[in-house]
Amino acid sequence: MNKLLTPNPFYETQCIAVLRIITGIFLIYHGKEVFDAATMEEYANWDKFKGTQFGTVLVYMGKGAEFVAGLLLLLGLLTRIAALILIVTMLYIAFFVGTGKIWYEDQHPFMFALMGVLFLFSGGSTWSLDRKFFANR
Repeated sequence: MNKLLTPNPFYETQCIAVLRIITGIFLIYHGKEVFDAATMEEYANWDKFKGTQFGTVLVYMGKGAEFVAGLLLLLGLLTRIAALILIVTMLYIAFFVGTGKIWYEDQHPFMFALMGVLFLFSGGSTWSLDRKFFANR
């Protein structure tokens, strides 16, 4: 009970690691659509992309970015780079693909962007390959 009433963090690094892993799993789940040509064609036919010169490329880049960022976050490898990929991709989705209504319609991509900000500042935390490979820096 004392831990709940104190302003001091507890299990902070483990909590960040669990959030990083779960976020990575969600991103992989959404990003794996990059391997499904029919789904990607459906996205490319959305009004935001239809008739644009690079619509299909943008769709593949977005889903590919989700997949790669998800893998990197899951492993805790190059976490801050993965976080930047996540932030840019999700803000693009929220404000350019979506309508920018982050309080309702585009809440999920915006929340993913906020998770990216968390990982940008916290790094891979515990249970990460970053900690194993870059511990001496």
